[in-house]
Amino acid sequence: MAAALGGAPVLHLDDIASHEQLFEWTDRLTTQVIRPLGRGESALYTPYDWRAGAFGPPRPLPAAPVVLVEGVGAGRRAVRPHLALLLWMELPREESWTRGRLRDGAEQRDFWEGWVEAEHAHFARDPSRPHADLLVRQTPEGYEVLPGLGSTSGPDRLVTRSDEPSALW
Repeated sequence: MAAALGGAPVLHLDDIASHEQLFEWTDRLTTQVIRPLGRGESALYTPYDWRAGAFGPPRPLPAAPVVLVEGVGAGRRAVRPHLALLLWMELPREESWTRGRLRDGAEQRDFWEGWVEAEHAHFARDPSRPHADLLVRQTPEGYEVLPGLGSTSGPDRLVTRSDEPSALW
């Protein structure tokens, strides 16, 4: 998606969260990223190193017409007012968790046990999917993009105009 948007910068929320703050990172995101970008300035945030268990050196995030924020919690209540568009990647939880476990290996096994419970609790308190403008589903041929429950039609919105799936991106 970043390439399709001309090399848009991407913020991975895994860099903002930490072992101690799986979902309690909104203040860090606001201070280090949202406020500077809101002023048209580049952001400088401290990414978390999940293997070292510590925050690393500051990393710049350039101001741009579009900045992609990806990760669990990107659609939370406190962040939504700052989003131009919220996309929800429709993937079964078990499949997502399996991918994460494979990516992170045995050394993060204990983390994943806590993550599953924390993710359930987060979405019970602050669901994102009902507010998504678009739902994105992976298919064997690419991605299918559908209107989300939070979508609002209009000439400036990029949403499907029918109940049928959109063309693949």
